[in-house]
Amino acid sequence: MTTYLLERAWVDGEVRDSVLVEVADGVFVAVGGGEGAGDAGRAVRVPGLTLPGLANTHSHAFHRALRGRTQGDRGTFWTWRETMYAAAARLDPDSYYALARATFAEMVASGHTSVGEFHYLHHQPDGRRYDDPNALGRAVIAAAHDAGIRITLLDTLYLSSGFGAAPEGVQRRFDDGCAETWAARVAELATGELPAGVRVGVAAHSVRAVPRDALSSLVPYVEAGVAVHVHLSEQVRENEDCLAAYGVTPTRLLADHGLLGPMTTAVHATHLTDEDVRLLGDARAFASFCPTTERDLGDGIGPSRRLREAGARLTLGSDSHAVIDGFEEMRALEMNERLHAQSRGHWSAAELLAAATYDGHESLGVDNAGAIAVGKRADLVTVALDSPRTAGAGRDEHAAVFAATAADVTQVIAEGRVVFDGDHARVGRELDAAIGRIWA
Repeated sequence: MTTYLLERAWVDGEVRDSVLVEVADGVFVAVGGGEGAGDAGRAVRVPGLTLPGLANTHSHAFHRALRGRTQGDRGTFWTWRETMYAAAARLDPDSYYALARATFAEMVASGHTSVGEFHYLHHQPDGRRYDDPNALGRAVIAAAHDAGIRITLLDTLYLSSGFGAAPEGVQRRFDDGCAETWAARVAELATGELPAGVRVGVAAHSVRAVPRDALSSLVPYVEAGVAVHVHLSEQVRENEDCLAAYGVTPTRLLADHGLLGPMTTAVHATHLTDEDVRLLGDARAFASFCPTTERDLGDGIGPSRRLREAGARLTLGSDSHAVIDGFEEMRALEMNERLHAQSRGHWSAAELLAAATYDGHESLGVDNAGAIAVGKRADLVTVALDSPRTAGAGRDEHAAVFAATAADVTQVIAEGRVVFDGDHARVGRELDAAIGRIWA
């Protein structure tokens, strides 16, 4: 058993001074006490503000290789996608492992203890399977394990380049040929031996990439309570094409095929009608907003507050990794609402922390994390309160949500084990080596 005395910590919805926590077998067995408690003298003292671990609910690890290489380009999501495809074409299991491990290390260093990896890079460059059909998925899983982050691998169904058109070029790496073959491959991965902290969920890439008659293949996962994710209405063009092909919005299409449920996550959910919002809210679905990517790609501003008020639960992801910073994602959710409404105060710091912690973990099937409480996984993320960003910003949750950045994270503990010791430069060196290998 290990005991920590936290200078300040977010517990039960508020910041408290001198919180004593005891950890055994990776979970909290006691939370409370303080300087005067019996075990305080032998406790490891942790200065700063400590939060529960953050959950990154939407990641494409290989997109990290694009940072700085696309931001200056003119164009749209659709032109950016060509550079993304160029990166996807260069990867093999070994180079993907190295890139994913470095990317996940950056996530850990920014305070994340769980990630939902939306995994659609499955096969060899010409579309043929590897000898192990899950070679790339296993590489990503190994990378997460070695970086010290829990992973829900969201194995993604991708069958079309757009509303029935055949995959072409690098898209052949994504395509399993049919839903039955995809499901068999996923079953092989999910029933095999996996490292601790690994879950296998599923995803439909989008209504563009999964034809209507294949959507039903995901219904058993929805009914079983497995994490099911889908890109939804990220682009206006997706909505227009869906209406032209099927006569309904993407959200209505998913609802009509039984894909909306309490463990469904709609990723982005940017361009929604009033009925779309109602359908997601009535289903108690999750919506994973990725504000730093959505602004980088010019996607638009989604109706985060309207979704919450309708009954949906909000989570946060870093998607293409233009930025990996959970604090920036939190405050960007509020700042985007301010820009849209031209008024302030739409999301409280406490609500944003809930989205980034407990709700995020739950959407990934990790329902016993995201809080500093007895019985929960012992994840602790400590933020410096005396950095150039946080100094003078107060000593409560507002300093973390509205002032801190990933650079202020000084320590991360996941399930009782220190997985980041504050050495951000080491993470940078690992990223530089892995990304340099991709573009060499």
